[in-house]
Amino acid sequence: MTITFSTTANGDIVKDHHLIAQVLNEAFPYIAFLKGKTLVIKLGGSTLEHQRLVLQDIIWLHTLGAYPVLVHGGGPYINEWLDKLNIPALFENGLRVTDAQTLEVVRMVLLGQVNPGLVLMTSQLGGQAVGLSGTDGGMVRAHIADAHLGFVGEIDSVDATPVREVIENGRIPIVAPLGEGPDGSCLNINADLVAAQLAGALRAEKLIFLSNVLGICRSDGSLISQLSVAEAGQLIESGVISGGMIPKVSACLDALAAVSRVHIVDGREPHALIRELFTDQGVGTMIVP
Repeated sequence: MTITFSTTANGDIVKDHHLIAQVLNEAFPYIAFLKGKTLVIKLGGSTLEHQRLVLQDIIWLHTLGAYPVLVHGGGPYINEWLDKLNIPALFENGLRVTDAQTLEVVRMVLLGQVNPGLVLMTSQLGGQAVGLSGTDGGMVRAHIADAHLGFVGEIDSVDATPVREVIENGRIPIVAPLGEGPDGSCLNINADLVAAQLAGALRAEKLIFLSNVLGICRSDGSLISQLSVAEAGQLIESGVISGGMIPKVSACLDALAAVSRVHIVDGREPHALIRELFTDQGVGTMIVP
């Protein structure tokens, strides 16, 4: 919704007060409901170029009394560095094949570029954030499920204590999707899965995936604003949900065991996070139990 302005004969700008009142009237119940609630937001690597507006939304959420937690990916930046170093980027079933050399690049990009960059930009926008990794304090424990994929972790457990401590200190946690193996090794973990498991460990009110898709769409391309777990399963079986959306939707369904609502939103849209959470219609797809 856009607030318009009109100009009087003497040049004074007059705000559309009725529209402002309408916007606030619609938003207030959602603001009151989300105050004191934990929201886990996953920012996909494909939408990192829109990070400034996403971080602004997250700071606003924090200012309004919610507890946002950001989990980020970094795929395009990792691919860029692999290309510079002449290391092939290989994927199987949506997971990055991660040998020792690739793992070093993944760690370098996530911990040396993306995570500190998001923390710094949050500060520039007036917020306060703390960068974390799943390897901090044994937050994400994992094991190698498929040796063919290399150092790719399957999550065993999540200890949300480091994240809770950051929240209690009045700051925004920003988490890189790495995990610790049983031998103390670092493992690369799918960021969707980290976000889903962390949301469950935090008993979050909502889990929001910011991706490069509108949400879940029907076969004719129209957006589905809300659907149930059963309906999502039917869409997967019928092939309407396919390809890379299957693991994302599967992570959503798994998270609903502990999270009240899961959203898939187009992170490329300006302030999509605020519009999804604070308006009646929203802009993406909300999945409910």
